[in-house]
Amino acid sequence: MPNRAPLDAVTARWLPWVVAIAFFMQSLDGTILNTALPAMASDLAENPLRMQGVIIAYMLTVALLIPASGWIADRFGTKKIFFGAILLFSFGSLLCALSSSLSMLIGARVVQGLGGALMLPVGRLVVLRAYPRSELVRIMGFITIPGLLGPLIGPTMGGWMVEYMTWHWIFIINLPVGVIGCYAVWKFIPDLRGSERTRFDGLGFLLFGAAMVLITIAMEGLGELHLPHLRVMLLLFGGMACLAAYWLRAGHVENALFPPSLFKTRTFAVGILGNLFARLGSGALPFLVPLLLQVALGYSPSQAGMSMLPLAAAAMVAKSVARPLIERFGYRIVLTANTLALGVMLASMGLVSEQTPYWLLLAHLAVLGAINSLQFTAMNTVTLIDLDDASASSGNSLLSVVAQLSLSLGVACAGALLGGFTAQVGNDGVETVLGAFQLTFVTVGIMAMLAATIFSQLSREDGRRVKRPDEHIEH
Repeated sequence: MPNRAPLDAVTARWLPWVVAIAFFMQSLDGTILNTALPAMASDLAENPLRMQGVIIAYMLTVALLIPASGWIADRFGTKKIFFGAILLFSFGSLLCALSSSLSMLIGARVVQGLGGALMLPVGRLVVLRAYPRSELVRIMGFITIPGLLGPLIGPTMGGWMVEYMTWHWIFIINLPVGVIGCYAVWKFIPDLRGSERTRFDGLGFLLFGAAMVLITIAMEGLGELHLPHLRVMLLLFGGMACLAAYWLRAGHVENALFPPSLFKTRTFAVGILGNLFARLGSGALPFLVPLLLQVALGYSPSQAGMSMLPLAAAAMVAKSVARPLIERFGYRIVLTANTLALGVMLASMGLVSEQTPYWLLLAHLAVLGAINSLQFTAMNTVTLIDLDDASASSGNSLLSVVAQLSLSLGVACAGALLGGFTAQVGNDGVETVLGAFQLTFVTVGIMAMLAATIFSQLSREDGRRVKRPDEHIEH
């Protein structure tokens, strides 16, 4: 067990607030950027339909570092690592604001991602180690609320900042929050470490990381990078080979990063694979919708940001209905039906045009937000629900990695589709940029629907023995 000294009253009161600040910083940053992409592209003299690298660089960096976060915190202590994470995130934000080219901006987003990758897992680790299990649900509930507020106010704030200031302010705003966060960490976060030193699976980490990077660059090669198809195939083949090598090695190594034995639990195996494929569709949503509204439909940045409000608000409301629905119908029915509904709603975004009434577009986005939120809650809960205590930490870490990786692959895939369809404008039935967006949404929707075949592999009773699906970590 980790060493858990009793917290003094001041630390016990302020510690959840400090972790909540970090959650809010990352959540806000993840959503404020999407609305600003067209303005950033214009300023940097880039095509707005080829800006997905700015999002993918951050997500991929976060996914790469998550597996090492627990070991790093144990090795150097939670106080130093949490402080360093906020400092690095803030420094990365400053570099983003100072960037004068797309390459510089992508490099700065990698630095920002190094900090962001450690903020969330180490924040959760601090709470797990500092409080007794009886307090855990209450504290976790408190610190995730700011994380839910980020998607609600991020797109709107991003749109207003771009329209009335400049895009640089969406990064500058992180600096005062980061200063407050660093001071609060130094003052209130205890320095907790694991009681026993474990060996880190360095080779496994390199193989798994190489697989993720190569596969993502291959996807990007079809879109933004315009790589020849032969090079894309070589990258994809190299990524698959690294993944196969990791998997073969992990089966007979102690302290493997993610032991293959995790997949003997059926709900975990179905949940992880379902997460990977379902998020390929829904992960493209925050990237595609602001671009559709601004580039294809001519909305202003602030109007596009405001239009995202129903999507985020409905997502928060839907969290309250997830538990009764799952208890009533079970995971198999809820996830299979909801995944099909998600795919249909994504594909139906392809019907949006200049003639679509504004109120109908907002209602469409609200329904999409609610279905998406229910999908995340049910997927994440069923993945972890049957794992024993010994496997829970590794399982939760793999879930976090898959969530980030599939979101970045979703954006890369949407960017590749959008780039491909845009290149065909004027022939093959694609007459306008709006037509390219419509085809992209239809394709992404079909991809999401296919994930329903994975969730249908659950049995009627899977996950039924635990009655609190809302107590697991979401998103």
